[in-house]
This record gives sequence, structure tokens and C-alpha cells, in this order.
Amino acid sequence: MLSFEQALQNLLDAATPPRTQEALPLLQASGRVLAHDVLADLDVPPADNSAMDGYALRVGDLVAGQAQSPILPISQRIPAGSVPLPLQAGTAARIFTGAPIPSGADAVVMQEHCTAEGDAVRVNQLPQAGQNIRRAGEDIARGSTVLQAGVLLGPAELGLAASLGVASLPVWQRLRVAVFFTGDELQAPGLPLAPGQIYNSNRYVLVSQLEALGCSVRDIGSVPDDLAATRAALRRAAEDSDLIITCGGVSVGEEDHVKAALEAEGSLQSWRVAIRPGKPLAFGRVGEVPFIGLPGNPVSSFVTFQMLVRPYLRRLQGMREVLPRRLPMRAAFATKKAVPVREFLRARCNAEGSLELFPQQGSAVLSSCTWAEGLVDKAPDTLIEPGDIVSYIPFGALP
Repeated sequence: MLSFEQALQNLLDAATPPRTQEALPLLQASGRVLAHDVLADLDVPPADNSAMDGYALRVGDLVAGQAQSPILPISQRIPAGSVPLPLQAGTAARIFTGAPIPSGADAVVMQEHCTAEGDAVRVNQLPQAGQNIRRAGEDIARGSTVLQAGVLLGPAELGLAASLGVASLPVWQRLRVAVFFTGDELQAPGLPLAPGQIYNSNRYVLVSQLEALGCSVRDIGSVPDDLAATRAALRRAAEDSDLIITCGGVSVGEEDHVKAALEAEGSLQSWRVAIRPGKPLAFGRVGEVPFIGLPGNPVSSFVTFQMLVRPYLRRLQGMREVLPRRLPMRAAFATKKAVPVREFLRARCNAEGSLELFPQQGSAVLSSCTWAEGLVDKAPDTLIEPGDIVSYIPFGALP
């Protein structure tokens, strides 16, 4: 069996970068991966502007007056979006947040530190030069790289692009993923169960995971436990797809036909990984189309997807950062035995800020995935005792 690290590295090494891109308006680019760097064509802010509502003035005029609370006449009013006149010597300008600083002014006194007296203002707290002024280019300098290729575009990235006047962004096209599910026992929700049947939960977990990652999913449906039917499904899935993913049929039972079908229709590179849950994981190709076969147990499929398939998908989509962020956290649980494989335990944070485990960690207990907030990564041949610091991967930290 491959170690978890070997399996992950093999997948990432085999992930070919995307080739086709398109330009999308900002409001259509959310959730897509940026194809090229975005450079700033202007400074942000474009000019010195006020960080406060208050009064723009020249500090030297206050010092020259020597009064404890000097009074200056108000020579102009500067709202945001206006073009100010040069500041007259010995005067102040009423100014508002975001408005450009008039030439000749070198500070803004916030209005809470001033008293308006008709057409003049009393300055109750003397400022320092540069106070409450946001300088041109303070946020972004012209010519700098503001968004790097490979970043996943979200609200902050789109807002940043908009602040530069960018109307559209180059993004990689959606990944086309074909999926199907093997098992004579599978029944669609909403239909009655015959003896020996179970509802196909994997379909809804996998398809929703892929769609949440921005993939274009072609769902071929359930395939009987039959070698010829599985081979036909593989050929159909390879048509106009960038990736094929299946659930079930990758183990060593007499009714598990995915491995044999893959070897007949393409090539099999690996199919067992030393992790729990999720040991059977097939990886290969059908023609030129990469193939991943997930295990049929619901939790095995869910965990294997999150820890191995998701980083691979993100790399296929062109993302730079594809590995999850891990947090060191204290365990409020003990494990009973050391096993020679990598374990991913369903866990969540308790009221004391420590991690607790779902009581049943079996590979068929899908309720553990709805209860959990993340996974504890347990190394092979180790035990965990209460108080130990463990490696925790929150679901929200997955790229």
C-alpha cells in the first residue's frame, strides 16, 4: 500500500495544469481560478485623501499662532469626489472622509477635536504633520501585482479588482467531471427499498462536493455490478470529460469490477492507500482522461475526497495553494489502539476549546461527517491521550 504522503504526491505530480481560459465579468468570476497575474494600472488611493471627517490645514499656521486653541477661518468645503482649490495660507478647509487633500495642507484634524464657530473653526488639539492623511498608493502602488495567478476568486479579490477599475478577469474554464456509482444494491431516494437495497447517499455527497468546487458535473448515474456495464460506463464517462470519478467497486470482492474495467479500458497506476477510512482508492486513466475510483463506504468516500481528491482537483483547476491549513489543538479524548495506517478522525471543538471525537468512527457512519467540524490527522502506530497536541484540519480550512 502507498502511504498517504506518497499517494497525495503522486496525484499532485500527475495533475496537468489547465489549458483553456476565458474572460469573465467580475460578478460572474466568483469561485473561479485566476489564470494570469493582475497588475495595478493606478495608485490606490489615486491621491492623498482624508481618513476622517474634519478640517484640513497647515500645521505651521497653528504653530505660528502660538494660541492654545487657535481659530482659523474656513476657506472651502471639500466633500468626497470633488476637486479642491489650493489651501489659502492661515485657513482651514472643511473636509470629509475620502475627499482629496488640498495642496498646501499637511494634516487633518478630526472634527471631534475641533469646535465650529460660524465661518471659522477652533482647533482644540494640535495635530502632527501627516495626521489622518491616507497617501496616494498607500494601499496599492501602480505597477504592483495585486492578484496572483492561481488564486481562488472570492468577494475580497473581486472587490480589489474593482477598486482598480478592472471590469473582467481571465479565469480557467470549469473542470468537466463525469461521475458514476456502482452497486446492484443502490436505490434512488424517493423510491421504495427492496430487500437488500440501500439508498445511494454517495451520489449526493460527491456531486454536491464537486459543484461546490466549481466543477461542471456530468452524472451518469448508477451502474450494475457487472464488468461489461462498468467498462461501457467508463467509455461513456471519458467522452468530453477532464476527469472521471466513481464511487464503489474498487475493492477486491468478486462483485467489485471497477479495477478490472479500468485495466481493460485504460491503465491503473495505484489502488490502495494506507489510510483509514478509505484504503481502496484507484487512480489511473481511460485513454487520456484521468480516473479516480473512490471507496463505496460513505465516510471512506467523504474523507478520501477531502484529503486526496480535493487537492488534486484544485491543482487541475490551476490553484497554487491546494493543501489544507492545519491547526495544533489539544485533544479531549483518548484513542484505544495504535494502527499501522494514517487515520483521519471526525472531530469538533468543545466549549473548553479542545477537540472531541464522534463516538462512532466507523466508515459507514455518515452522521459523523455532519456532526464533525474537521478531521484529526493521526499518524500511524501512535496513540493519543487527553491533553496531547494533535494536528487538526477544520473543514473550513480546506482550499
